[in-house]
Amino acid sequence: MTEREMVIIGGGAGGLVVASVAAQLGLKVTLIEKEDKLGGECLHHGCVPSKTLIHAAKVASLMRRGKDYGLPAVEPEVDLGKVNDHVQAVIDHIQQHDDPERFRGYGCEVIFGAARFTDPHTVQVNQQVIRGRRFVIATGSRPFIPPIDGLEEAGYLTNLDVFSLRSLPRRLVVLGGGPIGLEMGQAFQRLGSEVTVVQRAAHILPQEDPEISDALQAQLMAEGMTILTSTNAERVSREGEQRIVMCDGNRQLTTDAILVAVGRRPNVDNIGLDAAGVEVTPKGISVDQRMRTSQKHIYACGDVCGPYPFTHMAEYQAGIVISNAVFRFPKKTDYRVVPWVTYTDPELARVGLTEQQAREQGIEPTVLRFEFKDVDRALTEVETGGMTKLVTPKGRILGA
Repeated sequence: MTEREMVIIGGGAGGLVVASVAAQLGLKVTLIEKEDKLGGECLHHGCVPSKTLIHAAKVASLMRRGKDYGLPAVEPEVDLGKVNDHVQAVIDHIQQHDDPERFRGYGCEVIFGAARFTDPHTVQVNQQVIRGRRFVIATGSRPFIPPIDGLEEAGYLTNLDVFSLRSLPRRLVVLGGGPIGLEMGQAFQRLGSEVTVVQRAAHILPQEDPEISDALQAQLMAEGMTILTSTNAERVSREGEQRIVMCDGNRQLTTDAILVAVGRRPNVDNIGLDAAGVEVTPKGISVDQRMRTSQKHIYACGDVCGPYPFTHMAEYQAGIVISNAVFRFPKKTDYRVVPWVTYTDPELARVGLTEQQAREQGIEPTVLRFEFKDVDRALTEVETGGMTKLVTPKGRILGA
């Protein structure tokens, strides 16, 4: 049996931050990752590939808009295989920063395999038993697949496989009008697919200010995307290479591919949390403000515990774990000012309270709006859609 001062389960953004700092400070650290490479969702299936694909789609869009800039308009010939080769090349370049040898150079033991708790202080991986004083669970999340009749049999895409497609679907139905669905939907629309987004809620991006999300919806639809809000996908069938999506009993959508983007599910299965005595809810592992689980020597960070599924949040929480578990300096999370962005074009960025959230807290805000069509920089770039909206009571900015 191996004895370690810290065992980290998960080699994504949060786990790598903790492993790097703890190992360089001289702790005996073991990092365990179930996939065959470090980097996690952000590098391999999330932030990096999505932003690379989005930018390629933006270039295709600008080529068509050449006349807006006094240049010839060009219809790009899109080879999705080559675009995704470019996406993979960017991933491979960044992967060098997450080379396991780099972490081994810090003195961190790196093991590839599926870890499982056998008791609150012991994990097993590849027949190896490791006993640890402190643990960090950073296993991330995966796509949630809704229980839609026939979906499994018809076949679908998620962010796990969309970046390995070799040919562009002529028609694409996206289930989900959240950030992933809209980002990928707009990218495929600009690359040449006919995209239809199916959203159960009354607005796309229901976490956002409806005025802003409705303005974004108008922009996306002006580009040719079809967006169906307050619409339920109830059944999916397959006829040859085509999929038929039935919505609300009578609306039929015929498509060549379906992208499922209806949310995420924390990776809490098959890691022995029962044996460890770690409390879990449907939202993930329960943690206190110091990122401690119900077992005070076991910490968690990132998507596996929430509340925000962002890489920058995983890294922030990793810093809280380091302060408490490594330095033994009590520090609590503070989520009052969390910025986030949906990487559509235009991007929808927000921080702080929305207008409705302010009113729900009993604050009657003064709302200031600045249209991009009145901003010189937007005019020079011929990108005049959208606005900045500030929520300001008594001279303070509560949200933007």
